[in-house]
Amino acid sequence: MTSTPPTQERTALAAQPALAGALSTVRRNIAAFGDLYPDDTTQDDRYPLRPAEGIFAEGGNRGWTTSFWPGMQWLSWEITGDEVFRDAALRHAADFERRVRQGEDLDTHDLGFLYTLASVAPWRLLGDEDARQAALLAADHLMKRFLEPAGIIQAWGDLSDPAQRGRTIIDSLMNMPLLTWAHEQTGDERFADAVRRHTIQLRDHILREDDSTFHTFYWDAETGEPLRGATEQGAHDDSCWARGQAWGIYGFALNHRATGDASLLDAAWRCADYFLAHLPADDVPFWDLVYHDGSDAPRDSSAAAIAVCGFFELADLEPGTVRAERATSAANAILDSLVARYAPEPPEASDALILHGVYDLPKHNGVDEGTLWGDYFYLEALTRRALPGWKPYW
Repeated sequence: MTSTPPTQERTALAAQPALAGALSTVRRNIAAFGDLYPDDTTQDDRYPLRPAEGIFAEGGNRGWTTSFWPGMQWLSWEITGDEVFRDAALRHAADFERRVRQGEDLDTHDLGFLYTLASVAPWRLLGDEDARQAALLAADHLMKRFLEPAGIIQAWGDLSDPAQRGRTIIDSLMNMPLLTWAHEQTGDERFADAVRRHTIQLRDHILREDDSTFHTFYWDAETGEPLRGATEQGAHDDSCWARGQAWGIYGFALNHRATGDASLLDAAWRCADYFLAHLPADDVPFWDLVYHDGSDAPRDSSAAAIAVCGFFELADLEPGTVRAERATSAANAILDSLVARYAPEPPEASDALILHGVYDLPKHNGVDEGTLWGDYFYLEALTRRALPGWKPYW
């Protein structure tokens, strides 16, 4: 288990301007949302509750983004030691246990995102056994999506859905840590084997020869034959969606840490070098890396925040090396730009921790808004910089 810093150190950390602004927003949102869940993105800088849908009431625990909210609460508790944050996160942990036990909205690979932040985090921090059991149940559910011939975990939808059959996406790299953790907890090799095979398939097929990435890739689920790459949220099938490239940086790095496979570290750096080479002057990417300085295309602050966490992870993997210095320098430059140009000023001007994110531009969804994942990774990035040696939940 990890522990929060001593009281004096916590007070100093929470007083840092960027952290102070972010923490005040998390605190304000806890008061506003109670035990309910905000929507994926803001609308005019304010988070509405998640819309009612089917069996789910307004503010219900459905979809792939709800765990970023308790994830922010755990980070806030680690920084401050304030029980307001811990208690809110524990109430959400209980709700995530209910969700997995009742089988609600589990047909997704994003069980990794959901249960790493909502359940593995309280196990790591507090030794919460109920949260541990919920995370193990989620890992078992996630393994049901492993397609043996292809060696991948299917991303979306019912496994019999022909439109989704054999499809995975680069985001899935961030779902593998739940399986790595489950292997550590149980010794069950099927979890580790799935991580190794899935990440190798993405290394070989979703990462292109020029070091850019596809958003999605299809395999023949029966034969395992790789079929084609495509986009879902990028500009074109052959362009490079910025958030996907950022998932590649962080996801390949985390899976190198888990497996020791040097080729995954190389893949992370290939993603990183391409990302850096395609940044505009202010170091925050356009929503797709096909755009350059002078374009009026929207930026995606969430891609920047994810990349910062990936660069800090790369630095931690090779301490004292030239590459670690380069990764740290990149992380700090991008994070400094987010703090200076993308954090709301004053913090009360928005419910989001950072502005100007993009969810899904082709579908006109969440464009130039705050995003739950952008907020989480921004706060994780600030935490990584403020607390050297901090252990991620992933």
